[in-house]
Amino acid sequence: MRPAVFEQIITGGWDRLDYGPFRPGVTIHRLWKEPDSGAEWAVLKYQPGASVPRHRHVGIETIIVLDGNQSDEHGTYSTGDIICNAPGSVHSVWSEPGCVVLIFWGLPVELLDDLPCCP
Repeated sequence: MRPAVFEQIITGGWDRLDYGPFRPGVTIHRLWKEPDSGAEWAVLKYQPGASVPRHRHVGIETIIVLDGNQSDEHGTYSTGDIICNAPGSVHSVWSEPGCVVLIFWGLPVELLDDLPCCP
């Protein structure tokens, strides 16, 4: 089986991708999804002030901030930062200035509420 290759994503190639709706103010480009486990790589674009409601990670989550700043209850992360959230971790996510992140979900997340979050 050949590997999935996504050229130049980290160096700005994310700007040439097509995005679809994900959450209000957040769009997604799904790069790759493993059909059996649900593991997935995606690029998310947050408009300024956009957020994702509180959710639990069933599997590991790894985020690479490609542009801008992303925040959760534990801090604010800037371009070039890598964030790893362990299985069972719970948080909400927002971006005051807007941001672009490359994200890996080991398993689908469990949404805990559908209300927008605020810092």
